[in-house]
Amino acid sequence: MINSNRLLYFLPLLTLAIMAGFFAWSLSSGRDPAAIGSVLVGRPAPALAAAALQEGAPPLTDALLKTGKPVLLNFFASWCAPCQIEHPLLLRLAERDGVAIIGIAYKNKPEEARAWLKRLGNPFKQTGIDPEGKLALDWGLSGVPETYLIDGAGIVRLHYRAPLSERDLATILPLLRGGS
Repeated sequence: MINSNRLLYFLPLLTLAIMAGFFAWSLSSGRDPAAIGSVLVGRPAPALAAAALQEGAPPLTDALLKTGKPVLLNFFASWCAPCQIEHPLLLRLAERDGVAIIGIAYKNKPEEARAWLKRLGNPFKQTGIDPEGKLALDWGLSGVPETYLIDGAGIVRLHYRAPLSERDLATILPLLRGGS
């Protein structure tokens, strides 16, 4: 008969082995954390109420999301390295493809965000500021950059929780060109 006290010594080791197996499976299962769905997709966009980043410009309102034409809403920050990687793609979308992009500087000092856009170029039709992240909470932001495609009627059609890539354009551009 096996001594039950000796089995108790192996219980923590067995627990550790089971947990290690679960974590190994999680890492190798091919799941993409950026592919987490958004409850906003298919629903009307949350309220858009933000002060303008550019001095003297009008504040951002819901009217920007209901123009009859699709728009991209991009949350960014000057301190965000992935935002800097994504930025040339946004510039190209705005300049070459004529995409209307609205930018929201997330938890950024206005002067730093303005300097960043001046240095890298400004792809945004209008730019707002969300210094405390309150607007981002309504939009379900988990970090920056995040981009939402909103159709002409103000319905969220796509949500990207990572920098946009060339691969994403295959999905985005047809929706932007096809209207609402």
